[in-house]
Amino acid sequence: MPQRRFELRLYAHRGASGELPENTMAAFRRALEYDIDALESDIHLTRDGHVVVSHDPDGARCCGVPRAIRESTLAEVQSWDAGWGFTAPDGGRPFAGQGHRIPALAEVLREFPGVPLNLDIKQTAPSMVSPLVALLRRERAEERVTLASFRMRTLLGARLRGYRGDTALPRAEVITMLKAPPGLFAFLPWRGKAAQLPVAGGGYRFDTPEMVARCHRLGLRLDFWTINDPAEARRLLALGADGIMTDDPRAIAPVFADFRPRKAQPA
Repeated sequence: MPQRRFELRLYAHRGASGELPENTMAAFRRALEYDIDALESDIHLTRDGHVVVSHDPDGARCCGVPRAIRESTLAEVQSWDAGWGFTAPDGGRPFAGQGHRIPALAEVLREFPGVPLNLDIKQTAPSMVSPLVALLRRERAEERVTLASFRMRTLLGARLRGYRGDTALPRAEVITMLKAPPGLFAFLPWRGKAAQLPVAGGGYRFDTPEMVARCHRLGLRLDFWTINDPAEARRLLALGADGIMTDDPRAIAPVFADFRPRKAQPA
């Protein structure tokens, strides 16, 4: 078993999204029934300034409402049926009309106090960084929320505002980490603390011993997404990965149990 610099982290990707409508309170509650370490989700900003939990910029796929979140009020967004988009293997929609809705981030923070969150900032225009950081400070949640984004400008904006929580590496920092001399990257100001990657992308394989060693040498945790196969999860953890994001925490949690430190038995 590899020696670890960071604590293992099992992320429920959009909650237990393989079982219940993604990014709903029900999916988050179900995920916490398993031995997860963090909830992972995505965020957008409504027209009236509320941060809401949604992967998509509109309600078309998940709610059957082709309207942009940034052009809608919180009341409008929460009137949409977030259970509509979940489809069963037979093509049915078992959660349509069951009261599932898109939650505000404030609701999630308050219902799950102390639970670490990993939030991917999806919206870039208009920027939602200022209201997001302000919300996390009001809720005293900075230290338990890792912010992620594909865009450097978005995460740099959070860092320059003195965000006290961790941030992930955007694409530009991942490329720099891969191409720059390690000594140079290690001293870059304002850099992120977590490389969150697929197993492959852009012509690179990230699931290699060399990548694990590079990240750990630079003080970066390495998390992989989105892994739903227990055998693949086991392979990555054996390789030295620090975390895995999954739609199916019920299937992946038992794999993590084999890699977590054994609890001492009473004498």
